[in-house]
Amino acid sequence: MVLARKFRFVGSGVHVQETNLVRKSDRRTRFVVAFAALRRSRTVVAVLLVAGTLAACAPPRPVSGFLAPVATQVQGATEHTLFVATTRQRDATPGTLFNGERSPTLSFAELTVSVPPTHVPGAVEFARAAPGDPNTEFVARSAEILDGDRAFLQALNAQLAQRPKGKRDIFLFIHGFNTLFAEAAYTQAQVVHDSATVSVPVVFTWASRGDPFQYVYDNNSATVARDNLVHTLKLLLASNAEKINILAHSMGNWATVEAFRQLKLTNGVKDKSKIGVILLAAPDLDFDVFKSQLRSFGKINHPFYVILSRDDKALGISSFIAGGQTRVGNATNAAELTALGATVIDLSDVQANDPVNHGKFMELATIGPQLRSVLATGVKAGRGPGAAAVATNSLVTLLGAPVKIIGAVAQ
Repeated sequence: MVLARKFRFVGSGVHVQETNLVRKSDRRTRFVVAFAALRRSRTVVAVLLVAGTLAACAPPRPVSGFLAPVATQVQGATEHTLFVATTRQRDATPGTLFNGERSPTLSFAELTVSVPPTHVPGAVEFARAAPGDPNTEFVARSAEILDGDRAFLQALNAQLAQRPKGKRDIFLFIHGFNTLFAEAAYTQAQVVHDSATVSVPVVFTWASRGDPFQYVYDNNSATVARDNLVHTLKLLLASNAEKINILAHSMGNWATVEAFRQLKLTNGVKDKSKIGVILLAAPDLDFDVFKSQLRSFGKINHPFYVILSRDDKALGISSFIAGGQTRVGNATNAAELTALGATVIDLSDVQANDPVNHGKFMELATIGPQLRSVLATGVKAGRGPGAAAVATNSLVTLLGAPVKIIGAVAQ
């Protein structure tokens, strides 16, 4: 529970601070103890201890059967139709659709997700048992496999046509490490719901096994998925969408930035005006690699917004595995990123719903509806290096910038 929020700029980015927070949970304390062991010993054993602690603390995960359609329609629940492009292998288990193994081909699906009337903003109420209770949990109302590019585009354009002109946008989400298929779909539904966006949501989900011990496999899967993400982006650009806004999380940022680098090098984007915000949340990227990638883009017409948090413990583990190399998502020197044209949003002082502080972007989505009246005045976030671009702007702009990213731009 949060009783107050404060905002301030860091360079050309935004710093969000929350005060009067509730006491940390026992689950969070258990993680801190395990993470301390990691920092003291610097051994693989400690890494396994942390991963084991996370698994022990976590609630049941939606491994199989959690996307079986639920016929019951609950009063007060909200339904969201979303589309899926995936490099995962098809799973024959009823209500599962796809698993964590890699497929050589790209597959598509259309889902309708029901958000319960008791939903708490910033969280996903995963079902304790499949297929879930629509009164209190996220459930699927329908799930359909789409047969290839043409069927995907037809269904996507049909949803876009239901929006008025000027609102026909796509909101693409690329998930991160240790994510099951159902988790990716329900997380996208949560962000869409909490940000009150009217965009058509699309999830690009690569073959994560959803296992904290499978970091290397997941990393390689994200790399394998780059070409199919490029193909998906080209399909979205070929659709009737007016704008495509993108949110990538954690390891999904590797595939995302590499895909855009490939499009840049091959001049693969003909109509660049369709590309909107590219929002990188808790990027599990080597800091030096990311700086090199930004330099390769040259002048950025569609800026990268980087959401980072210095207390992101999951990225602390990732840094350890990578030989101590700093990750973008928990970097302490935002000035280097802003100098290359990125806008940084620092959430270090924001209370997270997860014990490792790795999912704070889900909290950020909740700010959108609360400050919608601010956006009505015509907010424009600062861009480019240094603070000069934002120093002359009003307090309304300072408060509205983080809202614009999730609540207004992705509409």
